[in-house]
Amino acid sequence: MLDIAFVKPALPRSGALVLPLPEGGDGTLALAGLAQAIDAASGGAIARGLAAAGFKGRKGQSATLWAPALEGGAPGPARVVAIGLGKPGELTPEAAEAAGGAALPLVSAEREAVVAAEALAAPHAAAFALGLLLRSYRFDRYRTTVKEEEKPKLERVALASDAATAAKTAWAPMRAVAEGVFLSRDLVSEPPNILDPEEMAERCKVLEKLGVEVEILGPKEMRKLGMGALLGVAQGSVKEPRLVVMQWHGAGGGKGKKATTTPVAFIGKGVTFDTGGISIKPAGGMEDMKWDMAGAGAVVGLMAALAGRKAKVDAVGLVGLTENMPSGEAQRPGDVVRTMSGQTVEVINTDAEGRLVLADVIHYCQERFAPRFMVDLATLTGAIIVALGHEHAGLFSNDDTLAQQLAAAGKSVGEALWRMPMGEPYDKALKSDIADMKNVGGRPGGSITAAQFILRFVGKAGPAQAPIPWAHLDIAGTAWSSKDLPTVPKGATAFGVRLLDRLVADHYEG
Repeated sequence: MLDIAFVKPALPRSGALVLPLPEGGDGTLALAGLAQAIDAASGGAIARGLAAAGFKGRKGQSATLWAPALEGGAPGPARVVAIGLGKPGELTPEAAEAAGGAALPLVSAEREAVVAAEALAAPHAAAFALGLLLRSYRFDRYRTTVKEEEKPKLERVALASDAATAAKTAWAPMRAVAEGVFLSRDLVSEPPNILDPEEMAERCKVLEKLGVEVEILGPKEMRKLGMGALLGVAQGSVKEPRLVVMQWHGAGGGKGKKATTTPVAFIGKGVTFDTGGISIKPAGGMEDMKWDMAGAGAVVGLMAALAGRKAKVDAVGLVGLTENMPSGEAQRPGDVVRTMSGQTVEVINTDAEGRLVLADVIHYCQERFAPRFMVDLATLTGAIIVALGHEHAGLFSNDDTLAQQLAAAGKSVGEALWRMPMGEPYDKALKSDIADMKNVGGRPGGSITAAQFILRFVGKAGPAQAPIPWAHLDIAGTAWSSKDLPTVPKGATAFGVRLLDRLVADHYEG
């Protein structure tokens, strides 16, 4: 992981110098701090070069000046990179983060870079650093022939600021969240022959170093609990399923039966490879189904983030891990399974397996933990991509307050949600002739009927027996990016880690 430091301002003698510059009110640039110092040392070459490049500091603009000669032959940076911040007074932490992400590819060929961050408030400087770090992610574990010139060389970035101490304080929790994002991206990027349910469960144990309690249940325990839905999905694979329960006790109210606080709960679909089972998918693009466990990957990354920054909350994360494979032992269309809740499901389509996994894990979660709320994440339906493309994840909820909190948290970290409708007319599509319900409701409103299915397993709690607040995030369109984005390189996005961390930070700590 890229080394980020916060230091007092000083001109670098090598590497790269990054100049985050606001747009001038009259269309001209106002250079200050290290930007002014490098311009003076180069005899005005920096200002002239930026003017020649048409750089005015507009949001999204960038310009690179190569090896500016300094007066007296003094050593200086190999490149100077200017990044536009937009109009003064309008810079937000999110915009600063995007600017940092945009700067990363422009300096990655240098070993070290210094960011002239004197004009950035401490939170903005930390956000700029976060953007740099998030964009630096690479998954090269299985590449053996990368050309030397294609390898990123950047090892260290120093943000030079007069408020270095305050920026460093703001940075500490951000780095912990970034580490959770990287863990999630690593898991989602792994090939399915490496990351099967057992291996993913074992990798969750790394959270124990952060103080998270990790418990792994296998098929024997699931059978005793009556998890017929999850086990039905798993029965076609030679790889045994796992249920991983992760607990972070950060509220200070004790553990287990002695706990005095109610936890918040996050549940992830973890189908480590999804062929569709007997209802097999088309061959084209099936390799993408290695990331059908992205919901579980996000939950693991979130738990790492909460523990890493010592969040003052009690949180549980549960992930149901299985493969969905066709074989002589596989679940068939027409089978009826009994869920842990006791409700029965007629399996019409074995490729609608994620909701079966979630049904049992959600019921287990509420039976064991009686959580304050539950949020599940799943790459659940192709229908949500038809509805929303790759710009938003679908948000379904039985609670307006939770839905509003999630939408706001997503907006603030660039992980956009769009709330979808739910209701009785959609629920009626799940009616079965021989069981309590079917696992699909047909093509119309496919993502909605999938959410309605999950809602049937959300129970009630408390003296008033009110429904447990619940939200379902269908991240099928946002779990993987086919192109580079400002803070997300092409590949696994870890969508949900930062969103849910922000939800907790804004509303559920303390």
